[in-house]
Order: sequence, then structure tokens, then C-alpha cells
Amino acid sequence: MNQSNQDISYSIAELAKEFDITTRTIRFYEDKHLLKPARRGQQRVYSRADRTRLKLVLRGKRLGWPLDDIREMIHMYDAPGGEEKQLRVMIDKIKTSRETLLRQQEDITLALSEFDDIQLRCETQLSSLQISNLTGT
Repeated sequence: MNQSNQDISYSIAELAKEFDITTRTIRFYEDKHLLKPARRGQQRVYSRADRTRLKLVLRGKRLGWPLDDIREMIHMYDAPGGEEKQLRVMIDKIKTSRETLLRQQEDITLALSEFDDIQLRCETQLSSLQISNLTGT
């Protein structure tokens, strides 16, 4: 991290290391207009805002949100009155994602129960076959 005139800036390598991602990933997000680094010659210089945006992108990706949705939320923040709108959209998105995950959790629980039932039936049938083979019946 370089600090001058109270402006903190980051190199692409510093951000990659901090967030445990590749520089290629950061350039990809830049190409998708999620990050807007300044240029110092050929070198990219990322601001605190870029770092925050990157953090939001990575969090959104972890939550399974599409990049288009993440971009929309990030750009909302920069618009007048955007922070409030961004927070409301994010709350709605969180509620929707939570509902989806809860449905998936129910589906997983049901699938595991069905696997347990099928496995038990298979094991019971296998035992019956083995007993039949031993007794010759």
C-alpha cells in the first residue's frame, strides 16, 4: 500500500495477494467495468473505492450473484441518493437469495433422506441375496 496526500492506492499485485485471487481475475473485473483503476504509465493504480468494489464483487460472487447484478448495485452507489437505493436493492437481493438457499436446503435434506431409504433397501436386499446364496435357496 502506498500512501500519499492521504490517498491510499494499491497495485494490482497487492490486491491480488490481499484477496487471494489472480491478477487476471482483477483485470477481468476491470474489463467488465466493475473496477476503474487510474493509470500511472503502464501500471494500474487502484483506489480505496476500487478495493471496496473488489471486495463487494467477491462477496457477491460468493453469494452466487451474477456479475450484472453486482455491477448494477455498485453503479447505484455512485448515483445521487444511490447509497440508500443500493442498500434497499441489496436487502431485496439478500432476501431472495436466502429464500433460494432455504429451498435448496430443503431439497438437499429430502434427497439425503431418500438416499438413506434407498441405501437401506439395497443393503437389505443384498443381505437377503447373500443369505440365499449361502443356504442355496
